[in-house]
Amino acid sequence: MSFHISDLWRWDGTVGRGVYAGVGLAGFAFKHNLDRLVAWGIFHRPWGLFNYLNPGPESVNGMDHQNIVFLGTLVALALPFIWTGVCLTARRLRSTHLPIWLLIFFFLPLVNLIFFIIMALLPARSEEGEQKTPRNPMLDRLIPDHPLGAALMAQLLVVPASLMAVFLSVTGLGRYGWGLFVGLPFSMGLGSVLLFGYHRQRTLAACLGVACLSVALLGAALFAFAMEGVVCLMMAAPLGLILACLGGLLGYSIQRRPNLNPGGGLNRSGEAASLIGLVISLPALMGAESLADLEAPVYSVTSSVIIQAPPERVWPKVIQFNRMPPPTEFIFKMGVAYPIQARLDGQGVGAIRRCVFSTGPFIEPITCWDEPRRLAFSVTSNPDPLQEWTPYRELHPPHANGYMVSQGGEFRLVPLEGGRTRLDGTTWYRHGLWPGLYWKWWSDGIIHTIHLRVLHFIQNEAESDSAQAHRG
Repeated sequence: MSFHISDLWRWDGTVGRGVYAGVGLAGFAFKHNLDRLVAWGIFHRPWGLFNYLNPGPESVNGMDHQNIVFLGTLVALALPFIWTGVCLTARRLRSTHLPIWLLIFFFLPLVNLIFFIIMALLPARSEEGEQKTPRNPMLDRLIPDHPLGAALMAQLLVVPASLMAVFLSVTGLGRYGWGLFVGLPFSMGLGSVLLFGYHRQRTLAACLGVACLSVALLGAALFAFAMEGVVCLMMAAPLGLILACLGGLLGYSIQRRPNLNPGGGLNRSGEAASLIGLVISLPALMGAESLADLEAPVYSVTSSVIIQAPPERVWPKVIQFNRMPPPTEFIFKMGVAYPIQARLDGQGVGAIRRCVFSTGPFIEPITCWDEPRRLAFSVTSNPDPLQEWTPYRELHPPHANGYMVSQGGEFRLVPLEGGRTRLDGTTWYRHGLWPGLYWKWWSDGIIHTIHLRVLHFIQNEAESDSAQAHRG
């Protein structure tokens, strides 16, 4: 097939897999080296492959002006490459008789890499020819034609392989990264549906059910083999199920392409090559992510309450507080660590505050003592973030140690009219779970709930003391 430079911007027509793969790889290599040149030469910062998933670093106060300018420059440089990628992918979809709406996968981080591999492997209808291509004798014997049997066999092939991928990422590479939480569930949904539709076309509902079942069975296996507890599996489930459904949609679209051979199904070398591509690309992706060693960004959470007492009455309750009653919040009953009491050794900068949680104490050296306006501290020791629900006596998944770490915190006491105080509590923390924004949604919510447990207790104690003082 002849190719002209003008074809890079053409929306109409089709493109072969060789041209698509070659132009895509060459374009990405050129764009990445252009970004590296801009990052090093103009902004004096490193830039690697996985920085597209984690542009950071981000300051504790959010995105600063320099980061905004830097990322804005990269986005501006990316626009012509994005248009070229969209045009080529649209033409490739036409060539393979897949719907144009699948272009949405081009814009999904990391999923677009898997999508690119699949599109580079699928043959066009003209390449397949009109004759029925040979089937795979091993899969012919292994996968039943009956829908139930095909669904079960798809799980028997996909789930053990996925369990090994989890073990590789978590235990072998020490990563809870994009490959684990994005690449794996998407690939499970795609792979299970391709196997499910090996003999003939299946319905959309059946394909999505098979895709979701694969993730559910993986979660059950992780629980059964004491690799994860209920709390973390529940938090990961929404992301995993959504991505599995997206993979299932792609698999459904592939197995229902028009003009299939008699009987339909996955009977051409292209779809089989797609499965092989998944098996090879996912471990490679996890390994590359481990080598990249993405830096965990710093996040902050601030919570506030209004206290009917002046700052002078609130301050003593902030620096240390008595044992709190048992928690009533749902997340604490689920096993998330919760604060119990705080004790102070010494006074002023350098004093040690020990905030005792249900899983152990936070050791908090005081870094700012501005009575009665501000108390700030660093954190030199973090307890486990939760106690997992599990039938086993002990369960210590790696993410419970060092993947969510408090960096420091502060209390600010702001005087208000009428002898009131606004008490602000802030925590700065890092977590090494990806994608960061998804896990930040969970961690911010948990930390906010922890804040409110402490702030409301201080509020009740201070208001009670203030009321007694007025009565006296």
